Order: sequence, then structure tokens, then C-alpha cells
Amino acid sequence: MSEAEGRTGADARLPRGGLAHRVPDLGALELLLAVARLGSLGRAAREVGVSQPAASSRIRSMERQLGVALVERSPRGSRLTDAGALVTDWARRVVEAAEAFDAGAQALRDRRDSRLRVAASMTIAEYLLPGWLVALRVQRPDTAVSLHAGNSSVVVDRLLADEADLGFVEGPGVPPGLDSTVIAHDHLIVVAAPGHPWARRRRPVDAAELAATPLVLREEGSGTRQVLDAALGGLARPLIELSTTTAVKAAAVGGAGPAVLSELALGEELSARRLVHVPVRNVTLRRALRAVWPAGHRPAGPARDLLSLTRG
Repeated sequence: MSEAEGRTGADARLPRGGLAHRVPDLGALELLLAVARLGSLGRAAREVGVSQPAASSRIRSMERQLGVALVERSPRGSRLTDAGALVTDWARRVVEAAEAFDAGAQALRDRRDSRLRVAASMTIAEYLLPGWLVALRVQRPDTAVSLHAGNSSVVVDRLLADEADLGFVEGPGVPPGLDSTVIAHDHLIVVAAPGHPWARRRRPVDAAELAATPLVLREEGSGTRQVLDAALGGLARPLIELSTTTAVKAAAVGGAGPAVLSELALGEELSARRLVHVPVRNVTLRRALRAVWPAGHRPAGPARDLLSLTRG
């Protein structure tokens, strides 16, 4: 005899599948509890926010699902059957457990939303993030934000080590192990002090000349350096390597040599003529600015809100 043939008639009528198919949903259980407490299907429907026909349909559906009558209806109101009273006791425990579950989940969300750890490469940290964080403060005044600024390699390391919730990088591609979205585009430009010969030349600097000239550069691992190395086939010659945009600008202003920096960082120096924009040709120095996060873990809570502000 097969297992199916050995089942009793009652067993054969039981709904198949997992608990979701055999146990009424929370909305139905809350409605049943309201009927038990108020003695009226109409008042119970109003309390849970549904129409009386919808409440009647939900009770009938639950009775079919369980295979027993739960509520007797009469002109004087609605009362539970004996089976309905028993099911109501069980329903109360399920709803209480669901309320505890919901409270626990809210506590987890509150803990997540109480802080935001951001890691950003230097240009984004200095010239874009301050405005975004001010706007985030308006939306989430109770969220404490910490910002770690470093080069793009450091940002990647912090994300992969779970030391940051959201990162921002300037490199030419998406680092392994991370998902990303492009939030803006940026251009690197070549600049020199007004006294440098390049500041007075009429024809653009080409790729070969740029590669052959010692430059004041950001350090390896920075997004700026990665883009320049990609544009010049790894042939960029560092005269000085410095770890911050401010230091690179200061060295270039002081006449150390030409520098390659984001145009976002050079507005004041260019307008005051402390540095001069040197045109180039046959060199692609456009780059994407990206928000990044660990692969498969889409930003949530304050990280999601900050990400939305970058697109505003």
C-alpha cells in the first residue's frame, strides 16, 4: 500500500504545502480576535479597517482553510463556535509572537539607522560629500555619520572588511567584490603655475609629451592616479607623489611642476590664476564617480538615503 493510499479520508482533505498554505494569515487572525472581543463582525471590520463584506469573505475563507466553522452569525451579532473559541486562543499566541517579531525587527532597524559609516576617496570627500551629508542631516537628524577619507584602494578595503556601509571611489572601473552605481562624471585636467612654460604655450600637450614629463601626482591607489595611468598606458612619470589633493595643488602652485587633478578641486586656484589650465589632446581624462558597496548587499536605511541624495 502506498503512503497516499494509507491516508485517512480526513488526512486527505488537509491542505497540502508549507505552513503558509495551512495557517491563516495575520490579518485574518487579527480579524477573528476582534470578532471575539467585540461580538460583532461589523464592528470588527471597522476596527481592522476593512468593509463588512470583505470581513465576511475573510472569515469564510479562513473557515474553508481550517475545515471548521468559526463564527455563528445572527441578527443579534456574531459569536464564536466552540472550535472558533479554541482557534482564537491559538490566534492570540500567534499574533503576540508576531508583535514580538515586529518589535525585534524594529529594534534592528533602529540600531542600523543610528549610525552610518562612509568611506570616500579624497576628491569626493572634500568637494561633494559635505553637501550631501548636510542634506542627509535634515532627513535623519538622529543618525551619527562617520567619514573616512582615503584613496580609492583604502575605500575598497574598508568596505570588504565591513568597516564602512557605503563608499565612493573615482577609479576607472568597479573593484572586484563590490556593486556600484555611477553618481557623476568628472574630468581630470593638467595645470601648471603661471611661470611654467606650459602655461604660455599655444598648442595642446599631447599624450607622448605628458607621459615624458615628470608630474606632481597623487599616490598609486588613488582614483586620480588610476585614471591617469590608464590614459597614458602606465607611463606617467611622478616628479613628486603626494597623498592629498591639497598637497598636490600646493606643490604645483609653488612651481614644482605640472600636476593632474580633478577640475572639482581647482576652481579657486584657476579663478585666482594661481594655476593655469593646460590643454591636452589625444588623452582621455574623463572618469566616472561611483558609489560602491559589498556585492549583493544593496544599501538600506541611511546608506540608501545618502545614495539617493547623490542623484538629486
